[in-house]
Amino acid sequence: MSMFSIDSWIRDRARVTPNRVAIDYGGAETTYGELDARSDELARDLRRGEVVSTLTGNSTEHVALFFACAKAGAILHPISWRLAPAEIAFQLEDAGSSRFLVEDEYKALGDAALALAPLSPAAAEETDGLLLIYTSGTTGKPKGALLTHANCFWTNLSFDLATGVSSDDVVLACLPQFHCGGWNVQPLLAWWKGARVVIERQFDAGRALRLIEEKRVTTMMGVPANYLFMAQEPGFASADLSSLRRAVVGGAPMPVPLLERWRERGVEIVQGYGLTEAAPNVLCLPPEDAMRKLGSAGKPYPYVEVEIGDGGELLVRGPNVFPGYWRNPEATSAVLADGWLHTGDVVERDDEGYYYVRGRLKEMFISGGENVYPAEIESVLHEHPRVREAAVVGVPDETWGEVGAAYVALDAPVEIDELVAFCRERLARFKVPKQVQIVEELPRNSLGKVLKNELRKVTA
Repeated sequence: MSMFSIDSWIRDRARVTPNRVAIDYGGAETTYGELDARSDELARDLRRGEVVSTLTGNSTEHVALFFACAKAGAILHPISWRLAPAEIAFQLEDAGSSRFLVEDEYKALGDAALALAPLSPAAAEETDGLLLIYTSGTTGKPKGALLTHANCFWTNLSFDLATGVSSDDVVLACLPQFHCGGWNVQPLLAWWKGARVVIERQFDAGRALRLIEEKRVTTMMGVPANYLFMAQEPGFASADLSSLRRAVVGGAPMPVPLLERWRERGVEIVQGYGLTEAAPNVLCLPPEDAMRKLGSAGKPYPYVEVEIGDGGELLVRGPNVFPGYWRNPEATSAVLADGWLHTGDVVERDDEGYYYVRGRLKEMFISGGENVYPAEIESVLHEHPRVREAAVVGVPDETWGEVGAAYVALDAPVEIDELVAFCRERLARFKVPKQVQIVEELPRNSLGKVLKNELRKVTA
């Protein structure tokens, strides 16, 4: 292992502060020494380069498995429990998983996925892989983004230099561990520093507010919807937030009124921009600039280079940028063209060097912090025997930021409820269109391309 391998973090911490609490999970405390020992046990059964797929909620055991994979040179592939069996089966086959670890709660879902995709022998091409996170693609099928030890090392180092975590911090970890941010935005850095992490199995707004007071939480990460739901809790105005020094938000732009509401409660919000392929940290807006630069995603993290390419596309370069998509050289060469990571997001830079995300070259929209790609939904709708053509766009939503609106032209009559049910069987809940409209035909330009801006006007 090189000097940038992540396994050394837990070994060093267990040697220096073995009795310090690393994880508080539902009141059960695990020390750094215990976490190191448990990950050693798990590592003995792993092989270098193999892909270990998991279907589990956030838990102490999952963290131990992460460090076990780091020690053994295996790759952890955490799968979203929000997915349908067919979507999980695709990831298992595509990743070449050699083992599939399923928590009891998700046994029925795991069994259904395995019935569609029996496990195959491991065939890892990258021995330095650490995390394999699947992110949806514009082609309609998700792609596995491989993050190396070095990617995780550098993104955590740059995060520490920008908005840091201290050894005396108490981190509230609410993001799901099938997300890149569930590891690389605070938790891994906290364990590197010897801090305490309060792991929540799933996010609950009322419980999160109580935990901040009970555990004296000092810092946390969430998507805008997390902060919205917490602010909507009846007890928000009177909640004891005095310990919370800093809150980090990502996944989507933070609405200005929501930013101001948290600021009134004395909580600094650190805004930023990132993507899985950059492990994920790219841009960060320090809290002191939050009100002066409303709407900005900030400036690049240390060790991260950015440029503006053709069409205003944000380009990223640095040791945090992933080596490529799993077994997908075509997609890799397209996204890593000319030595830069092409994000697909359109940005503007002001005269002080602050970046503003203005739109997407791709048509992705973000619902509750989850990336949703219209092409994937359209692909499913096109599978329905009575659907002639379909187009999906993201439309504003007060709760989730954006939701999907589908426009469908039919060959034969069909109820909207049937189309929604058809999608629900094949897609994760957050991808299912919240609005479906039957149209005679889709608006197209002279080249035959669907004019999605025209559809958005209809929705608005």
